[in-house]
Formats: sequence, structure tokens, C-alpha cells
Amino acid sequence: MSLATNQEKIKIMTLQNALDHFKNLESKTTKKSEIKIYRKFIQILTSLENSDLLDAEIQSIEQQLDVLHLNANTTNNKKALKQFQKYLKDTFSLTPKGYYTNLGIGLGSSFGIVFGIVVLSNFERTLGISFGIALGMLIGLVIGRNLDSQAKDAGKMI
Repeated sequence: MSLATNQEKIKIMTLQNALDHFKNLESKTTKKSEIKIYRKFIQILTSLENSDLLDAEIQSIEQQLDVLHLNANTTNNKKALKQFQKYLKDTFSLTPKGYYTNLGIGLGSSFGIVFGIVVLSNFERTLGISFGIALGMLIGLVIGRNLDSQAKDAGKMI
């Protein structure tokens, strides 16, 4: 068997192939949860195509798409999306829209509970916890939005 036939059998998942694949899957399904995942993939792949990544970086991303086995398995697309986002975050520091805002709100509410229990304990316990959560979420929201805008300005948002 020649090298050319081996390469034909090994079909590399390019960004455009993956984009077409998810557009096709989106048009075929009626489940809202699957459509949401497919649209997220489409949004990420479109922004990757429009970004100014180097050829080596695009090849690395395409290799990761191959590793996820997107053509073979349509049942684990949610898991594949999480893995793909983690790969982009770890390898290229690319974050999805609202990543830091969601992280800030989550951490802010967690620290707000502790703050409400410890510092605002002179109020009624539930009132102190409520104020702590609200204050923590507000601070987390402000910091997260700031970090999201910095990532967008740096071109690190997908």
C-alpha cells in the first residue's frame, strides 16, 4: 500500500471539516441540548478560522480535533467540547466569551458566603450570608468583566 493511499484513509479533521460537521449535525437534530453544544462548537471554530493563528498552531488544533474523534462519536460531544475548550485554554490561553465573568461570579459567591458568616455575623445569620453572597458576586462580576475585556483586547477570546 502506498503512502498516498494511507493518507487518504487517514482523514485529518481540519477546522473547515469540523465546522461543516457541526453545521450538519445541528441541522439534523431537534434536541435543544445538542443544538446548544453544536452552536458552541461552531462559534469556537468560526472564531479560530478568523483569528490570526500561525500555521503550526492551526495544525496543532486540527490534531486535537482528530484526537477527539468527532466523526465517530456523536454521543460524547459535550465532553469533547469541554476537552477542546480546556485544550485551547491550556495551550493557547484562549478563553470562551464570559469565561472570567462566570469564574468571578462563582468564586465571589463562594467567598461571599464565608465573608457573610464571619464578618457580617452581627446581622441575622441569613441576612449576613445574603449580603455576603451579593457583595461577593458583585465584586467577582466586576473583576471577571475586567479580565474578559483584557482577554478580548489581547485577542485571546474565542
